[in-house]
Amino acid sequence: MSLRHLVLLSLLTLVACSDNTADTPAPVSENAADLILKGGKIFTVAGKSAWAEAVAIKDGRIIYVGDDKGVAAFAGATSEVHELGGRLMLPGFIDAHIHPISGGIEASACDLNELGDVAAYRARIAEYAQLNPDVEWILGGGWSMAEFGPGARPSKLILDELVSDRPVFLSSADGHSGWANSKALEIAGIDRNTPDPVDGIIDRDPATGEAIGSLQEGAMSLVTKHIPETTQAVRMQGLKYARDMLHRYGITGAQVAYAHEPDLRAYTELDAAGELNLRLVTALWWERDQTEEQIPHLVELREKYSRGNVQATSVKIMQDGVMENYTAVMLEPYLLPEPTRGIPMVEPEFLKEAVTQIDAAGFQVHFHAIGDGAIRQALNAIEVAEKTNGRKDYRHHISHLQLIDEADIPRFAELDVVANFQPLWAYADDYIVDLTIPFIGEDRAQWMYPIKSVIDAGGRVAFGSDWSVSTANPFMQIETAVTRVDAIGHETEVMNPEQRITVEQAVTAFTINSAFINHLDEETGSIETGKLADLIVVDQNLFEIDAKDISDTKVVVTLFGGKPVYGTLADLDNL
Repeated sequence: MSLRHLVLLSLLTLVACSDNTADTPAPVSENAADLILKGGKIFTVAGKSAWAEAVAIKDGRIIYVGDDKGVAAFAGATSEVHELGGRLMLPGFIDAHIHPISGGIEASACDLNELGDVAAYRARIAEYAQLNPDVEWILGGGWSMAEFGPGARPSKLILDELVSDRPVFLSSADGHSGWANSKALEIAGIDRNTPDPVDGIIDRDPATGEAIGSLQEGAMSLVTKHIPETTQAVRMQGLKYARDMLHRYGITGAQVAYAHEPDLRAYTELDAAGELNLRLVTALWWERDQTEEQIPHLVELREKYSRGNVQATSVKIMQDGVMENYTAVMLEPYLLPEPTRGIPMVEPEFLKEAVTQIDAAGFQVHFHAIGDGAIRQALNAIEVAEKTNGRKDYRHHISHLQLIDEADIPRFAELDVVANFQPLWAYADDYIVDLTIPFIGEDRAQWMYPIKSVIDAGGRVAFGSDWSVSTANPFMQIETAVTRVDAIGHETEVMNPEQRITVEQAVTAFTINSAFINHLDEETGSIETGKLADLIVVDQNLFEIDAKDISDTKVVVTLFGGKPVYGTLADLDNL
């Protein structure tokens, strides 16, 4: 049955329900629902019809949203009916910036995420090396830049002490710094005479000029190009790990922050097998050492890998680094003895040309921009593209947005650019307090993660996690956006309290606005008749509890196209 027929039948049934001569109207047999969920508090994210009690689902789509009385018309002999028991239902979350495959691979490698200090890193690395004696390279990551002080400069001597016979390379939690032992540096041919690449920094001993073991941004590639290629089996294992984790958090869709062709093969193969159960847009990687000659290849990848639940229709441009290692591009210099404004990864004037050509080829552009300088460069490039090509419906977006100059905040609405924030970062952690504010100053720090200012200026805000940089748990991210306080210990001071937003705004950013980025807002992202039944039921009502408890929320059931992919429908009856 087509979507149009489903909607028409739903409307006809609702008209029948309005006949006061019948207490319980007889169901239209061909319109009987496969599944009815009733007795809930359903936040539909649908404007004036924001709240409902019940939904009916048929063939993976929603055919009714409304009160419990009205849903009775959709109950047939074979309909499965479950009581929500007053629990909250939401649209499935959509993560607008995430790294599923690499995050899943990292989880099974030497995983340093969520470890407290260097002593814990030592213990984990030593344990991993001992348990994996046949692994050629010891790989992984997740170490905190804050554990190594300003500039994030861990020493190769620590790794040499733990593993000297094999190369070790571990990326920082945010993926912008690498930590190598002497063996890895030797294989890469890095010594005191190796020049810094144009897009990175080899950290050196100030007295000898020798590489100390930490590599910033593009300098990491000097080592990573020597690492053996990841097998497709490992990619698939990492993707399945990520898929299951995302379903557990109520996530039914995402924009993959970047994907190379082997990743695209993994996504489309798993989807073809009917096992992906995520609606994905994958951003293709813009090679910054190339120019427009790469666009035909990007077009080929789009045509080859856009099918089913995977659409390779975005292009990722990384325009700067991060503030903690002074590579994020700033309008004014960092407060350092040797002032720098960071490293623009794509020359700003060429960026305008590149974005214009990418836009002309029909792609969305997904920017990485953290510093106020890189954000302005991205906005300028989009403005030139729109003036040259006309405004298309490609829905360009800028992710991260740590520091936006006040003058640029209205431009998101003016240029119809989506502000893709990672809300978990919007609190005063040690990265902010120790590695950022001292080097940008208090005045500029007042404009860090200005989520509410963008909304108030009419801009559209979407949310993503950047997992594995930080947790993919949307409830921790929503809590931080609402409180601007650490969602675990609740011990930090409120960071820029005027930028706090409401629960409704945060949920909207994680649902319909992220669906908009992925060109899926007509299909999912809200609970409305005719849309796909990507839905979640959670164990507490985010709108009624203390904001500091939002992060404790657990998903009971995740539905993808009306079918459970996490939890079971029986779980609803057992609570």
